[in-house]
Amino acid sequence: MERRPDTARPGQGTARPGRKAPETREERLKAALKANLARRKAQARARTGADNGAEEKE
Repeated sequence: MERRPDTARPGQGTARPGRKAPETREERLKAALKANLARRKAQARARTGADNGAEEKE
């Protein structure tokens, strides 16, 4: 038996006008990735700021 690749993803193109469609898995993952990236950037900026402050005091 041969499997054909899925061309359509579930949940795409099924939204009704005037109603908010339930959030798909892909949208949830996208939002989580964006939040994770923002948090990591903030942590990196905080570390860089702490490093710069230590060098100025020496």
